[in-house]
Amino acid sequence: MKVGCIGLGDIAQKAYLPVLGALPGVELHVQTRTPATLARVADGLHLPADRRHADLDALLAQDLDAAFVHAPTTTHPEIVTRLLTAGVPTYVDKPLAYQLADSERLVRLAEERNVSLAVGFNRRHAPGYTQCADHPRELILMQKNRIGLPEEPRAMILDDFIHIVDTLRFLVPGPVDDVTVRARVQDGLLHHLVLQLSGDGFTALGVMNRLSGSVEEILEVSGQDTKRQVVNLAEVVDHKGQPTLRRRGDWVPVARQRGIEQAVLAFLDGVRAGKVLSARDALATHELCERVVRAVAERSAAA
Repeated sequence: MKVGCIGLGDIAQKAYLPVLGALPGVELHVQTRTPATLARVADGLHLPADRRHADLDALLAQDLDAAFVHAPTTTHPEIVTRLLTAGVPTYVDKPLAYQLADSERLVRLAEERNVSLAVGFNRRHAPGYTQCADHPRELILMQKNRIGLPEEPRAMILDDFIHIVDTLRFLVPGPVDDVTVRARVQDGLLHHLVLQLSGDGFTALGVMNRLSGSVEEILEVSGQDTKRQVVNLAEVVDHKGQPTLRRRGDWVPVARQRGIEQAVLAFLDGVRAGKVLSARDALATHELCERVVRAVAERSAAA
């Protein structure tokens, strides 16, 4: 199975290439326009010269069975369009694009071409979070905080807050009837953001503070007088009377802990089986993010 990896930046090197480079039956090809990065990363993976590519044309000439896109978000529309037009099943880092119209166009193109398109929402596969899907979920609270990182709203929401949006959508136990957004924007930069989704019998809250004094990610689901808490995707604490703590194993790879390994395997298994994977549900997350972007812009303008 010939698999291409486009873009060899931090996320590709830390998370995806260690998985792809170790899979049996995968002939890995890598592509970046930066010669020094191409040489360094390919050397580390012990890839021969014919699996190293300096441009997308050379990579597409390899008759790929699948491709992973880890290039900057601004380049996603062009790269993904090329891949889908060539009939290559494509997995792309979130977001599909910064503009909803581009994301919609890519999903339509995949459907018109009958080609798989998947978006890397790895938290849907993270073991701690999948366990939360089996827990009562009358109240869901997710926090993903940072230190000293106020940012332009659209970039922050589509690059980072989108993980909260998708995780809440994954975990809510029924249709969402109400969406509420609260935010603080100062000098054009988004400091903190709160999203509330509610429906029949449940409320889900997503919180991001870019001036929190701590880098942390905490998910809590509760209901029926029980609570499950996941701290930094690694520790699971069950609360029913006395708390019970379960830590990830010392030798569990980070890619598996964060659900990336499982997402990669699920995508490639689907491609091998001849399934056409749809990005429609991922598009719904992008649509909700756009709603958040617009709500923040309206609040900023009214301030």
